[in-house]
Amino acid sequence: MTFARLLAIAALCACAAQPLHAEESTADVIKALGLREDAKPVSEMKGWQKPKKIVVVVDTPQRLAWYQEVVKGVTLVPVRTAKDAMAEMADADAYLGFCQAPLLNAAKNLKWIHSQQAGVEECLTPKVREGGILLTNVQRVNGPNVAEHAMALLLALTRQINVALANQEKGEWNGRNMRGVMDLDGKTMLIVGLGGIGTDIAKRADAFGMKVIATRNSSREGPPFVAKVGLANELPNMIGEADVVVNVTPLTPDTLGLFNAAMFARMKPTAYFVNVGRGESVVTDDLVAVLKAKKIAGAAMDVTDPDPLTKDHPLWSIPNVVITPHTAGNSDLRSERSYVLIRENMRRYVAGEKMLSVVDIKRGY
Repeated sequence: MTFARLLAIAALCACAAQPLHAEESTADVIKALGLREDAKPVSEMKGWQKPKKIVVVVDTPQRLAWYQEVVKGVTLVPVRTAKDAMAEMADADAYLGFCQAPLLNAAKNLKWIHSQQAGVEECLTPKVREGGILLTNVQRVNGPNVAEHAMALLLALTRQINVALANQEKGEWNGRNMRGVMDLDGKTMLIVGLGGIGTDIAKRADAFGMKVIATRNSSREGPPFVAKVGLANELPNMIGEADVVVNVTPLTPDTLGLFNAAMFARMKPTAYFVNVGRGESVVTDDLVAVLKAKKIAGAAMDVTDPDPLTKDHPLWSIPNVVITPHTAGNSDLRSERSYVLIRENMRRYVAGEKMLSVVDIKRGY
């Protein structure tokens, strides 16, 4: 049975249900997340025309109906799996879902892709890189929840919560092995990648009394709660200043393997490393080596290479390492805010207006 058929059946059973939409208004979400509007209307894009068919990953019939309200006259095709999507891509004008090269290559008329993830490396196929296809994503939507997760990972290390949990599993009331506590107040955090998520982390670190410094690829500009912003190539000179290094970079050729033995060697031996960016930005063997040699104080990772981390990987057994299984993006607010962005961008695309959260395909984010 097709997903469209399942949606139709579910709709008959859900007629009394409340419509599923975000409690926050579109304007509230745009303002709260600082979503960026593109400089030019999409109608000025070469080859743009009002789409006839949009393939979209949806979760419920109500969600589909809510989307349809703002794009009357356009056929929305609901899908849930890659197999469902593949059967519909040949004549699709737009695809809103999770990028896979075979899906994108199967679409002959594709003019707009919306990635329902922040990372877009899977979207950047040769066809997309050639130009002529608009790419948007959920940049900044994940900012608040990933920032909270990054701080939680850091606090687990600096307050030795990881040790306490190990004691708890053994039923031991033991404070003697929790002596590696570090206060955040007055310490320096280096955020590598001061984008939307990095800015949200900086805001929270500032609230803890930390001095925040950062690097970014585009400019030296930053919010008032960031003391210094360096360019990406200044990372080797800045990393030694930090008590905490947080990687928030997207995966690009420039960030692949960025954190290697040479980079870790520049960190303070008392510093912590937190990765909520991409696993492939870290040379894992090098990280394992510096942790085992106690050349840095500890590490916390929501992303790893490999991802998922294999059961027998040495990272699992190294003291002062905290690992979460790529869950920083999980949030009770994130999904609804993502849906609001999708709906608003859908409306804007059909109307030929300026789009939100447009990816710079050359930069890869």
